[in-house]
Order: sequence, then structure tokens, then C-alpha cells
Amino acid sequence: MAKKIQAYVKLQVPAGKANPSPPIGPALGQQGVNIMEFCKQFNARTQKMEAGMPIPVVITVFQDRSFTFITKTPPMTYFLKKAAGIESGAKTVGTQIVGKVTKKQVEEIAKQKMPDLNCDTVESAMAQVVGSARSMGLQVVE
Repeated sequence: MAKKIQAYVKLQVPAGKANPSPPIGPALGQQGVNIMEFCKQFNARTQKMEAGMPIPVVITVFQDRSFTFITKTPPMTYFLKKAAGIESGAKTVGTQIVGKVTKKQVEEIAKQKMPDLNCDTVESAMAQVVGSARSMGLQVVE
């Protein structure tokens, strides 16, 4: 018989840097999960990724306090900031342009994000990336 699910916990954790301090400790502690075990498994799974890259993770907690987790691709804003070489997006959207990204960079980001996006083609994924870029104050150039 399948285990009964108690809760889903969604967090963004830097790759290879999971530790029991907030926000991980309190979020998992409330569910009765072994926090150190999660940290060890997460760090092992993300050790080949760039250190500090924010990784969204969905942790499924079962009633017997065991857990499984799924890591996703980093947020689109992370890739866009890295491609444009900026620290943060525009303070006022639509009036301020803080950087530029090329169509080629947009296509690379779209291909990386395809597993997590709800689209079938690279073109539709690129449209989502362009929308995110504009909302961050980035200009898409040829």
C-alpha cells in the first residue's frame, strides 16, 4: 500500500548549501522530518551544480515522517540576471531599462527551463522568457 502524504513543502535552497537554519529548519521541523538527512541528500544531489544557485525543491512529507523531494531548474530571473550581468531588476517596470539580453541567450534560457515550463515548443518557452525579461526591465536585442 502507498504511503499517505502528510504535506508538501516548497522551498528555494542554494545548491550545495542546505543547512538546518531558517528557512529549511522551521519548515521541515513542523512536519517532523529529519532535517539533517534532508540537508545531506539535497547537498549530495546538487553538488555538481554551481554553488549558491537557487534551486526550487518540492518536498513530499509522508505520515511516517519519511520524505522524498524533487529539484527543479533555477528561477528564470536567476538566468536572466546572470545573462545580463545585473544584480537586480528594474525598480519601476516599463520606464527603466537596466540591461540587455540577446535572442540567443533567451533561447538558451528557454531550453534550460523547458522541463519546468508549461509549453510544448521552444518558441512558446522563449515568449515566456521574453515576458519575464521585460518585467525585470531588460531589453531583448538581436
